Amino acid sequence: MSELLNPYFQVGLDVMEQPCLVIGGGREAEDKAGRLLAAGARLTVVSPSATPALVEWAAAGRLTHYPRCFAESDLDGVFLVLNTVRDNALTARVYELATARKALINSYDNPAYSNIGMVALVHPGHLRLSISTSNASPALSSRLRQDFEEIFDGEFAAYLDGLAEARQRVRAKVADRETRFALLRSLVSGFRLEGTLRYPADWKRCVDALLTCELEFCGTEERCADCPLGS
Repeated sequence: MSELLNPYFQVGLDVMEQPCLVIGGGREAEDKAGRLLAAGARLTVVSPSATPALVEWAAAGRLTHYPRCFAESDLDGVFLVLNTVRDNALTARVYELATARKALINSYDNPAYSNIGMVALVHPGHLRLSISTSNASPALSSRLRQDFEEIFDGEFAAYLDGLAEARQRVRAKVADRETRFALLRSLVSGFRLEGTLRYPADWKRCVDALLTCELEFCGTEERCADCPLGS
């Protein structure tokens, strides 16, 4: 399998109170920072500029923001590095420095300079549903995430909150293991996730067109006859 289609080994990473670094201050950095903060990381963001949300989180003391470019010393003692800057030279340098320190690193949209993968994440309430296409189609991962976010609504989050509270109480009050399992299983016995998949019209023809076309007109006003973007 090529490095571009890496299925990775799926795990949950414990970053609670771990020093983590995000390089960059744009929307992608904001997304990654938010996910790290939700997981309890001790977070540092390095970027000359930052989104309003990152500035707000820094002002509230939730993270440390250094308004400058990356420096090698930023990696000292860091457990996890998320580089969101699209700069080939910087990406290669950060990866080399991070791996030399045995740190985990993900370089945005660049698996060749990553030793961990980032997945599309659906996270209503306590649920953490990760979606990966092994980098075959990040666009499809994003599409699936959007659809799942509509399915797992506010009622689902409330339902999961209730299940968590019930589990804690049953574990504290019911000594018999089989009875505990039976009680908790009864709360989810009627739960079902139902739905259908709808594929784009003529998806195979559109894929075949991209595989056979020389793509010489892409980015221009001209289009090939079978272009998925239309004529």
